[in-house]
Amino acid sequence: MLPSRHLRSAARQRSHRPPPAAGDASSSSSSGRLDPEVIRSNKAITAHMRAGRVADAERLFAAMPRRSTSTYNAMLAGYAANGRLPLAASLFRAIPRPDTFSYNTLLHALAVSSSLADARGLFDEMPVRDSVTYNVMISSHANHGLVSLARHYFDLAPEKDAVSWNGMLAAYVRNGRVEEARGLFNSRTEWDVISWNTLMSGYVQWGKMSEARELFDRMPGRDVVSWNIMVSGYARRGDMVEARRLFDAAPVRDVFTWTAVVSGYAQNGMLEEARRVFDAMPERNAVSWNAMVAAYIQRRMMDEAKELFNMMPCRNVASWNTMLTGYAQAGMLEEAKAVFDTMPQKDAVSWAAMLAAYSQGGCSEETLQLFIEMGRCGEWVNRSAFACVLSTCADIAALECGMQLHGRLIRAGYGVGCFVGNALLAMYFKCGNMEDARNAFEEMEERDVVSWNTMIAGYARHGFGKEALEIFDMMRTTSTKPDDITLVGVLAACSHSGLVEKGISYFYSMHHDFGVTAKPEHYTCMIDLLGRAGRLAEAHDLMKDMPFEPDSTMWGALLGASRIHRNPELGRSAAEKIFELEPENAGMYVLLSNIYASSGKWRDARKMRVMMEERGVKKVPGFSWIEVQNKVHTFSACDCVHPEKEKIYAFLEDLDMRMKKAGYVSATDMVLHDVEEEEKEHMLKYHSEKLAVAYGILNIPPGRPIRVIKNLRVCGDCHNAFKYISAIEGRLILLRDSNRFHHFRGGAWIELMLKVSGRTFPA
Repeated sequence: MLPSRHLRSAARQRSHRPPPAAGDASSSSSSGRLDPEVIRSNKAITAHMRAGRVADAERLFAAMPRRSTSTYNAMLAGYAANGRLPLAASLFRAIPRPDTFSYNTLLHALAVSSSLADARGLFDEMPVRDSVTYNVMISSHANHGLVSLARHYFDLAPEKDAVSWNGMLAAYVRNGRVEEARGLFNSRTEWDVISWNTLMSGYVQWGKMSEARELFDRMPGRDVVSWNIMVSGYARRGDMVEARRLFDAAPVRDVFTWTAVVSGYAQNGMLEEARRVFDAMPERNAVSWNAMVAAYIQRRMMDEAKELFNMMPCRNVASWNTMLTGYAQAGMLEEAKAVFDTMPQKDAVSWAAMLAAYSQGGCSEETLQLFIEMGRCGEWVNRSAFACVLSTCADIAALECGMQLHGRLIRAGYGVGCFVGNALLAMYFKCGNMEDARNAFEEMEERDVVSWNTMIAGYARHGFGKEALEIFDMMRTTSTKPDDITLVGVLAACSHSGLVEKGISYFYSMHHDFGVTAKPEHYTCMIDLLGRAGRLAEAHDLMKDMPFEPDSTMWGALLGASRIHRNPELGRSAAEKIFELEPENAGMYVLLSNIYASSGKWRDARKMRVMMEERGVKKVPGFSWIEVQNKVHTFSACDCVHPEKEKIYAFLEDLDMRMKKAGYVSATDMVLHDVEEEEKEHMLKYHSEKLAVAYGILNIPPGRPIRVIKNLRVCGDCHNAFKYISAIEGRLILLRDSNRFHHFRGGAWIELMLKVSGRTFPA
């Protein structure tokens, strides 16, 4: 029996199944198979199916008074070719006497649709198997990277043909197991030139040019593909001298040989040589033109690329994609969009390139709109498109949109691999949804070092140091080796969670334990860790002992710690260093001004503001945004343009009174202006993050988290206020600022403060 999944799917579509014929559907006698009318109908069914006219084929099938097994096979193959797998599975069970072709047709359909478990179930029940059966199982498992299972079916095959041997050889090569491919190759002598080329291309693909050359030199016979493999291999490795020598020695050259040399010169920055070979080509195809256009694009010579593109006599979709990608990489969004809009034909790469252009250009709304348009056009969404849109959802914390994408990518079969899976993890973490991030991580069938690093860094940014270190411990039990980025995440986890001694231990042992040499990023983490703990002298001493000069990020970490622990002298010293390194860094002026203001040194604070004006340094305005019902709402301080501003302000006024009853006191020392206390309280009350949180409470149903993003660091007053708000409103508030995540959950902290003060919790 086929697994129940397909039988259930077939049952759901039972109303679409072709109705039985008026006569006995099982009367497929030998005379029926030779019936001229049956033969004509079978050919007509095949023609309908090839043209995609499934309904016409079904009507003809239903009207046939007699059918043969070939009739059923024509329908079965048609359903499979048109992507109607449940109907194919249902029809298969209705065939009176299925033959090997029937089994092989459904087997191939299951394998192509990634239903490998179902394919294995059908294989096991087959009464008779032939070489085609085994070849389907070999190739399907190899295509999914299941090389050991492919070898299992290869070994099971009682008779192996050239397709079997070449399929198994290609499976090893395609999955990087070239030594096992060589072992298989050496196990027999009857290989054709295709097999030699397959193994040779495997060596080239995986950078083993000496082994490839050894094979090439002892080949009993070479074709033009053999020469092309070696020429392109040397070219990709950057050895254009040997690539050109082989090109000149080749007894026959085709357009691919010439194009390999053009591409080689182009990829190695030898633009003039590439153009000389291109101009000398006796014949050019679209690939040749594309290679030369790409050479100009690689050098950011977009005018020359456009001129050559306009000269092309034979553009294909790849030609347009090359120009589109070039403009996108150069940040020329208008030109990229113009190319995209004028393309006569678009493929998945075109859409993904335009999505990437918008996403990397910070055009979040355009990215999401284009993705929606992509779906309306029925275009297949590839991994790159999913990754771009997930990245956009992460940037603007559009969690609901990201969760919908998660469902779509699982249906598309991309949910378990590294490329899209890592983007999915990053999206969940940046949207503050750690539970779903962990679930997605657990569901990944493949994990690379980026997967582990994303988890560690994600937990670290949320302040969950213990969980980050647990993931690190899990990683160490696998074959994945921690890298320098891993250790940055580990040290950041220790810093954000106050695990000072543990962080120090990791820092001083990481070279011995993991082979990672400390880089500036690791020192920055340590300065931040020591600074947060108030060990400013140790942090300063570490900077003096570093094997390289401190950069602005390190001085910035020390400046931030100086503000927290009210050390204006050290803060001033750190700020002076930053001004030398980055005189345009507005954040450092503001931070130092903050230190002066918090110490009551208003004259010094005003000097910093004057200095900013004299040097033309502009303070980045603060914004906060929140997603509600798939729409992103943006707020600025004292926002007066939002359509619901009056409702939001009234709510904040009422909330402010309830917060003060609970013990909240405005942190007016955070206001950098020398004004009256009442005015300072008013200025703090309407910070952008408070407006966003208030809007979320008013519009997001109770029980659901409030997720807000701010482009700058959250101020100390808002941080304190959200502790009270989360308790008073009974809501989980997740705030992502420019540095990390902050979680506010009503409970122990506020309740303890109320008990100590003897207050009652407000209703």
